[in-house]
Amino acid sequence: MPIAFDSIRRARPLLGTFVEIEVTAAAGPETDAAIDAAFDAVARVHRLMSFHEHDSDVSRVNREAGVRPTRVDAWTFEVLEAAVEMHRRSGGVFDVTVAPALQAVGLLPGADGERAVVPAPCVGDAIELLPERIVRFQAPDTRIDLGGIAKGFAVDRAIEVLREFDVPAGLVNASGDLRVFGAAPHAVDLRDPRDPLRLLARIEMAGEALASSARRFDLMEGSTLGASAIINPATGEPAAAMIGATIRTSSCMIADALTKVVMILGTGAGDLLEHYGASALLVAADGDIQITSDWSQAVHLAA
Repeated sequence: MPIAFDSIRRARPLLGTFVEIEVTAAAGPETDAAIDAAFDAVARVHRLMSFHEHDSDVSRVNREAGVRPTRVDAWTFEVLEAAVEMHRRSGGVFDVTVAPALQAVGLLPGADGERAVVPAPCVGDAIELLPERIVRFQAPDTRIDLGGIAKGFAVDRAIEVLREFDVPAGLVNASGDLRVFGAAPHAVDLRDPRDPLRLLARIEMAGEALASSARRFDLMEGSTLGASAIINPATGEPAAAMIGATIRTSSCMIADALTKVVMILGTGAGDLLEHYGASALLVAADGDIQITSDWSQAVHLAA
């Protein structure tokens, strides 16, 4: 007698991490095709928006958009539109032009293997988005990195594909940027950013997206937390207000981007969270944990 499974789960290395897709076993005969198509969507985002791939849209605009208008794929343009909007609404706190600062601290590769020299902060809008998916940079030394928003976008696109195949329920998880769909609730365990070997909370989700950011932690380097990989564009220094932030909202792309803002602003991001209909769990540098009131009943802190 064959064994019955409640769900089908697969994972592939994409986006610099492992992407996991889980669907209900009752999805139907096209389940394999649906999962493959969802992974293809994630792989497309990687090809288009990777800072490391020479032929990606991001690499092309970094080479060309400072000297001439450059056309990009519709998906890349959509992410840039969202990034520019988040930049405006956050007062410049969310800024994809921090790539040189990330290069300077070794979090992104520099040209020819050298670390980049960080230019002076841009004044005004550095990215101009024009009709026909044209991108132009206001300064020739502008460089962008979409790592703070593209992973969430990839999760959203994978969910969209699964729904197109009439998959009734499932989950897409890209190393903590995740989204669930369907009527059944999901319980998600959240690691403690102060000690990733410990559980911080269990979160109940249904038809929502979740994204988390935290300071770097390397088991090979001991138990001490490293600096944040999120750069405050106002200072060029790693974010220090929070050691961990988890955001819940309807779009994984928006949740992904908001974690960066909250890591920099902390509780000062309240108006922005309200605008995007988002909830937050924050862990401050002193260990204080704060949860927005609209989310407290779905977050169960570990003892």
